[in-house]
Amino acid sequence: MILLFSLIFESLSRVRLVGGPHRCEGRVEVELRGHWGTVCDDGWDIQDVAVVCRELGCGAANGTPSGFLYEPSTEKEQKTLIQEVNCNGIEDTLLQCKHSEDVFDCGHDEDAAALCEIPESVRLAGGLGRCKGRVEVKHQGKWGTVCNAGWNLSAAKVVCRQLGCGKAILTQRFCNKATQGQGTIWLSHVSCSGQEVSLQDCPSGNWGKNNCTHEEDTWVECEDPFDLRLVGGDIRCSGRLEVLHRGVWGSVCDDGWGETEDRVVCKQLGCEESLSPSVKARRSFGPGVGPIWLDDVHCSGKEQSLEQCQHRFWGYHNCDHKEDVTVICSEP
Repeated sequence: MILLFSLIFESLSRVRLVGGPHRCEGRVEVELRGHWGTVCDDGWDIQDVAVVCRELGCGAANGTPSGFLYEPSTEKEQKTLIQEVNCNGIEDTLLQCKHSEDVFDCGHDEDAAALCEIPESVRLAGGLGRCKGRVEVKHQGKWGTVCNAGWNLSAAKVVCRQLGCGKAILTQRFCNKATQGQGTIWLSHVSCSGQEVSLQDCPSGNWGKNNCTHEEDTWVECEDPFDLRLVGGDIRCSGRLEVLHRGVWGSVCDDGWGETEDRVVCKQLGCEESLSPSVKARRSFGPGVGPIWLDDVHCSGKEQSLEQCQHRFWGYHNCDHKEDVTVICSEP
């Protein structure tokens, strides 16, 4: 019996995606016999990704990026555990696919990665746009509301981030008659720290077990999704930098701005390297008009979005439009 239990335990496997912007994208790592390691990308294809997506409860397979792209990089002492993965696409777990554990000639620059859709499990309904409304979650294939018992701004932050919206700016612990939901009230006593990837990761009461009414439905408002653009140039990868805040485009002051910040902008726009233009080149795009949204921006270079860099509060600055940031990147 002990031997049988040991064999069953050793056959159990797990998979995770590391370094991506959400749990459904990143470098593929598997657990074998109590140790986590990477997967070699020899023969890695979209059918293999489809199995990973299914095992993680994510949506459809969308791509096979290189695992080398995701930070933090793989530690040198971490092993590559499997290679030559060959799935037919219908397996329930990655380790059910044909593969070899006899790994050779495969460095971490060949780590496999997966890109899956994020399954729709939360939405804001009844508001103007997708970033304002009554909080609803999907369970057992049906949408239902969330009771305000225990709800706070940390939970609202999780919802806004999960939906790809901007920062949480308002949460109301009630809905008026015009905005109340119908049907099942799925969740109550949701308790988030604010760091969770999804609302379902937060502790809560049992699904569908509460004594709430729809008068206690939760309402959340997030800022619109952060966006940026380069204007005034002949190509989309060069120009004066503008960012979108509360539906209005505005410029960025160049106080403290440097090459690291340039690189973050180029990466976010899908352009190539920053060309570190001269002062004369930077001024060739002219001054902007309207609000100056950001000042004293400081990036580490690892950010995926300029919004993740440190900066003053939106709209606070000591600049004029002669100090507007311009960025020139090479075209992809």
